Amino acid sequence: MRPQDVIRKKRDGGQLTKEEINLFVRGVTSGEMADYQASALLMAIFLNGMNDDERLALTEAMLHSGEVLDFSDVPKPKVDKHSTGGVGDKTSLILAPLAAAAGLAVPMISGRGLGHTGGTLDKLEAIPGFRVNLTLAEFRQTLERIGYAMMGQTGTIAPADKKLYALRDVTSTVESIPLISASIMSKKLAEGLDGLVLDVKTGGGAFMKSETDAKALAEALVGIGRGAGVRTVALITDMNQPLGRAVGNRLEVIECVETLRGRGPRDLTELSIELTAQMLIAGEVKKEIEDARDVVRNLLETGAGLEKFRELIEAQGGDAGVIDDYTRMPPAAHEEDLLSESNGYVAKIEAEMIGVASMLLGAGRVRVEDEVDKAVGIVLNKKIGDTVRCGESLLRIHYNGAEKLDEAKQMLRAAFRFSEEKPSPQKLIKAVL
Repeated sequence: MRPQDVIRKKRDGGQLTKEEINLFVRGVTSGEMADYQASALLMAIFLNGMNDDERLALTEAMLHSGEVLDFSDVPKPKVDKHSTGGVGDKTSLILAPLAAAAGLAVPMISGRGLGHTGGTLDKLEAIPGFRVNLTLAEFRQTLERIGYAMMGQTGTIAPADKKLYALRDVTSTVESIPLISASIMSKKLAEGLDGLVLDVKTGGGAFMKSETDAKALAEALVGIGRGAGVRTVALITDMNQPLGRAVGNRLEVIECVETLRGRGPRDLTELSIELTAQMLIAGEVKKEIEDARDVVRNLLETGAGLEKFRELIEAQGGDAGVIDDYTRMPPAAHEEDLLSESNGYVAKIEAEMIGVASMLLGAGRVRVEDEVDKAVGIVLNKKIGDTVRCGESLLRIHYNGAEKLDEAKQMLRAAFRFSEEKPSPQKLIKAVL
């Protein structure tokens, strides 16, 4: 079997066998397949797609290109959550301690932010001393001791994904649903899970702008998960405005702590409860979703989730004092309100523009190697449906340098649209698959 034969078959719309897909992934991982051959096959997949069997075979080949973690000796259901990313999407820092407090083991391997979307690792590193670069032995020890652990991806987990993503990035094949779903699921299945909850974002601040595309991706992800024997559920959720009010790493950590205290924004609290409840169902801790929600609400009311977060910070070398004193996370040097020039209702907020403006301030990165300023960001004072008067604060900007402040302010002002009539309420959770 030659690479060119596999390329021709997919180019002509054929279905690849498991053996042909294994040849492709093995060749990319070892370097035996030339980049131009791998790129040609990626484009053929992009143009002709893959069916359910091909997507599962691709995911499993990528999964087994590296180390697969085994937590079968941990006597709790192993369940994780993955989000396709958005602006202000910080639920991992809330739901992981809640799920652990409810009796799950949550082995969470996360990523960094890129472009207008934030990353869980960057948020955690806003906490002084917090270590995300754990050895697998440290990761396991933390998981066994407190019920969850959070770290960055190692080079031994799904190494094929790193190579394939680099090729997708330079060949304009990133948007392929089979390739996206295999990339996500190969890394998540490597965690040795019993259950997985997926948060597929849709809207202006999401990777999938339309609900149709989000549903197609969600169905592909769920199909792969269930095909691999993992209890999998996907929620399609709104990203037409930032989630919560804080955008920026330190600010988002503070908002997560406030949410774990039971004082978080309504939308962030609602979504965190629902995702955690779905994790309890996937882990078979509860059978009925309303019972699962009640468990999560109780954990918020009692502060049990907050104490689990404190335990994690201490276990991974961080300063747990930040939970009681936010100034232990160094704040930005300057703050400035952006004032409304209109009266009426907030009708629309372009979430992506909010994310890009935050990135301009230094809260995000354009390239993987860029440094991130953990202190800077934006706190929204108005969201869709809120009344606003001329001169009221739409948001507060937290910044250190003024180099791109004016550009960020122009973008933030352009992100808001106003109307004389109150807009219809937005549905946060659009579907559960």
